[in-house]
Amino acid sequence: MKEPEMPTDRRLRRPVARPGAALRLFCLPHAGGSAGLYRAWPALLPPEIEPVLVCPPGREDRLDEPFPADLPALVADLAQAVAPLLDRPWAVFGHSMGATVAQELALHLTGAGHRGPVHLFASAREAPQYRHGGTVHLLDDDALCAELLRLGGSARELLAIPEIRPLVLPAVREDHRLIEHHTAAPRGLLDCPVTALVGDRDTELTAEEAAGWREWTTGSFELLTFPGGHFYLSDQPGAVVDAVLAGLAASGPDAGHLIANENHCE
Repeated sequence: MKEPEMPTDRRLRRPVARPGAALRLFCLPHAGGSAGLYRAWPALLPPEIEPVLVCPPGREDRLDEPFPADLPALVADLAQAVAPLLDRPWAVFGHSMGATVAQELALHLTGAGHRGPVHLFASAREAPQYRHGGTVHLLDDDALCAELLRLGGSARELLAIPEIRPLVLPAVREDHRLIEHHTAAPRGLLDCPVTALVGDRDTELTAEEAAGWREWTTGSFELLTFPGGHFYLSDQPGAVVDAVLAGLAASGPDAGHLIANENHCE
């Protein structure tokens, strides 16, 4: 199988090149997040799976790039980067805002005639019919930092550095603008299995709201609960990767033969 060239732009990260991988796993971060959310995953995934980490604009080496006008524009731009890498089975994992982007990306790509994902993992995000909206993007810097600390996804000492805030907060604010203004009306259903993952102390959504993802696929559905809050996956990457591998192993003939949980190392 010929390996396609990775895009020369900065939208995707491939921390471990695996030309012989049988499946690609695209990983999308939360609002304001970066590919660093998944930094532990490459070492936990077996060689049959190549992780491809999404880096949205306004962070890391994309600080100088403009933010998209809305979430569909973000999805369309990301689809351009992802499309050349769909020469083999693929799955997608999205955390929080990333789960919504993952769903919209899958629908956008299949609508354009590309192969669909073998599995979608929606982490810490309410299903579209329970859309919360919100006004986080309107908060001033101090209030926005307080919100980030409340959710637990940011280091207090980092946000306390005045020089860091101008580098971090614009992406947080703009991502929240995108997701809070998004109408959350997906065009159609997925036909792959969907797994929703949630922390048992996550105050951002209920189990019912997470379970609502079952309505957005004609395939199978599973709801998994982990100990922890909104960023439960940062505390237990091994357990979350195990769940992803188990989900992929049950995803059908395109992916089921790829993995067994005991084949990876922590």
